[in-house]
Amino acid sequence: MKIRPLNDRLLVKRLKEEEVTAGGIIIPDSAKEKPAEGEVVAVGPGKTADSGERIAMQVSTGDLVLFSKYGGTDVKLDGEDFLIMREDDILGIVEK
Repeated sequence: MKIRPLNDRLLVKRLKEEEVTAGGIIIPDSAKEKPAEGEVVAVGPGKTADSGERIAMQVSTGDLVLFSKYGGTDVKLDGEDFLIMREDDILGIVEK
């Protein structure tokens, strides 16, 4: 896959949905919610300030992030589903 996000955008791959609850109940496909957590696959160079300076991104490739439920644009690349979103849609980085 060859894609390079522009400016303050990043490419995120959603984590897999849970198929069984903690209590052992199997969740059918129709009842599953899309997870709001994913792994950053690619990062743009950052936002350009009014002064013309480049503002570096706070997230980097490989980070696990939480993002807003309806944030980003769904894209399909090489048969896999990804999201392209702005850095502003990221709510936090999950510490390992």
